[in-house]
Amino acid sequence: MPVLIRVNGEPEEPWPLNMMPVGNGSFRLYLHGTVRKASGTGVGDRVQVEVQFNSAYKNGPQHAVPTWFRNALRKNNIANKNWEKLIPSRKKEMLRYLASLKSAEARERNLQRALRVLGGAGARFLARSWNGGE
Repeated sequence: MPVLIRVNGEPEEPWPLNMMPVGNGSFRLYLHGTVRKASGTGVGDRVQVEVQFNSAYKNGPQHAVPTWFRNALRKNNIANKNWEKLIPSRKKEMLRYLASLKSAEARERNLQRALRVLGGAGARFLARSWNGGE
């Protein structure tokens, strides 16, 4: 989730960062070294953080939908409808992951997982629980 932050009132112009989903509906905010240095804080310090949604954030480049994934979605109406309902950031996350797969075995294994969760099954996929799965 794109946000603007200030740590201990610094800097005057907030930093643009992304909060990372944990998988249970909550998010983590990682403060990289540049942020800690500029705010004069270290790992383990208690800090005051101001966070606001970054409405000016523009989505970066997105991977194309792989042909093998698109073809599988076309054959599975429920999965295809649920794919279309996904929020853009979730689609982007899934496409980035699918684009990183190297072997045919990994593509097939993850295609089946994706189709299962998009089809409504409760399961873990992409480090999160889908549809109430463990």
